[in-house]
Amino acid sequence: MAAPSTGTCGLMERSVRERVPPLLTDLYQFTMAYAYWRAGRHQEPAVFELFFRDNPFDGGFSLFAGLHDCLLFLRSFRITDRDVEFLRFILPPNTDPAFFDFLRGLDCSTVTVRSMPEGSVVFARVPLMEVEGPLAVVQLLETSLLCLVNYASLVCSNAARFRLAAGHQRKLLEMGLRRAQGPDGGLTASRYTHIGGFDLTSNVQAGFLFGIPVAGTMAHSYVTSFNSLEEVWPQTLVTASGDPDPVDVISLTKVWLRRVCELLGAEPGKIHEGELAAFLSYAIAYPQNFLPVIDSYSVGCSGLLNFCAVALALCELGYKPVGVRLDSGDLCRQSMEVRRVFRLCSEQFSASTFNSLTIVGSNNISEETMTELNKKANEINVVGVGTHLVTCTKQPSLGCVYKLVEVRGRPRMKISEDPKKTTVAGRKAIYRLLDADGHPFLDLLCLNVEPPPEAGCTLTCYPLGGDNSAVSVTPAQVTCLRREVFLKGQTFGAGVNTLKRTLVRTKQPDRDPLFEVVSVHFQTDSGAVR
Repeated sequence: MAAPSTGTCGLMERSVRERVPPLLTDLYQFTMAYAYWRAGRHQEPAVFELFFRDNPFDGGFSLFAGLHDCLLFLRSFRITDRDVEFLRFILPPNTDPAFFDFLRGLDCSTVTVRSMPEGSVVFARVPLMEVEGPLAVVQLLETSLLCLVNYASLVCSNAARFRLAAGHQRKLLEMGLRRAQGPDGGLTASRYTHIGGFDLTSNVQAGFLFGIPVAGTMAHSYVTSFNSLEEVWPQTLVTASGDPDPVDVISLTKVWLRRVCELLGAEPGKIHEGELAAFLSYAIAYPQNFLPVIDSYSVGCSGLLNFCAVALALCELGYKPVGVRLDSGDLCRQSMEVRRVFRLCSEQFSASTFNSLTIVGSNNISEETMTELNKKANEINVVGVGTHLVTCTKQPSLGCVYKLVEVRGRPRMKISEDPKKTTVAGRKAIYRLLDADGHPFLDLLCLNVEPPPEAGCTLTCYPLGGDNSAVSVTPAQVTCLRREVFLKGQTFGAGVNTLKRTLVRTKQPDRDPLFEVVSVHFQTDSGAVR
């Protein structure tokens, strides 16, 4: 189980600084900044809004993520001498040299950010972040902020959809690192799928940096690397009670394998000896963490029988096997058969541990297959999801945009031939309206100068993208959704300065160690963040 690393906050800030330097942007941000500077407009106060136009995956919502990294980026924003030298090289040769001196002095000490809380449920066309500051500076921030928010929010929302499809009882394991779009995409996916509802990750670095519970045992390559029982070494194991006399596990397992075959009427000749050797070798190495993949050859004719034999041997020695992983074929049907065999072994051999063995299912799981999984009878406790989760195959981008809404205190609006691309001018306030039962029913977008809605008072509003028909609503409660999270170069109220991570391990001695319940709390001086 992962434990939080010491100095994690410092590591995260250094990671953001190294991955997202000021040059990680589009060239036109610097050319526009130069043009503003040449015109003497670079210090004009300006306001940009970051939002997306359509809810992802043809759904009704998104989750906002990436704020924490945005704040770390803003706090460390500096243009170094090396950056300036490269900019001299790529910008037109007639660029005024004094502009580069201006760039050397830039930071975000004059920038203010107001934002939705990280992990919030958000909707299309409602601003997630408001960035205020000198025009040239806030223009330079555009691409980096979009890069940090777009994928984080998309993959977090995708994870939430998987969680909704899976229900609350089943555990979800993110295992998409090998299929992700590069190392950074893989790490970002592990982090934000956890926020979106996944319980575990296979990504060790994500466990190290973010304290996410890590799980994993063996791949098919480990199983197929063995050919015979002669390759098992060592061949003995001491009991869980610490008896100094080691037990010949191979002989003990052979006895149990014969009894399992007799119980199930199986043919011993179809059992793959190399698979049995792999299971034994792993069980001797990790007797408390035995969870093999059992479909390398045949689940019914070999893998399940070999698992039961090794697991029963471990039980006899006082250990508790964890369970099995299914990675091909009809997962629902196979899981039912596996559970049936576990119950038979429990009854026939008085092995109560078999009643609580975990069954993990993985095999190119998508949101649709997850939904189908819930419609069929099955015994899967944990689902491992990779490709469709981290690559967001149903939608490759959230499409967040960063639009100017005010300069020198005056509203600015983009009017496009495409009505969907027309922006709403002016700074705004955002409120969530709740009914008498405390359930949110509407997010209200107002101009910043308008009076806020009040609980119990009826108000008239116009749905975005609607037919201009007015709607009257009366909220029982009103919550302001946006708060100041960055001011004068400092972050606050968002858990960056004093981020502390506490893993609270649930005291459940009967649970397996790989899939133990862990809650993660983020705290700041001002209280809990998540």
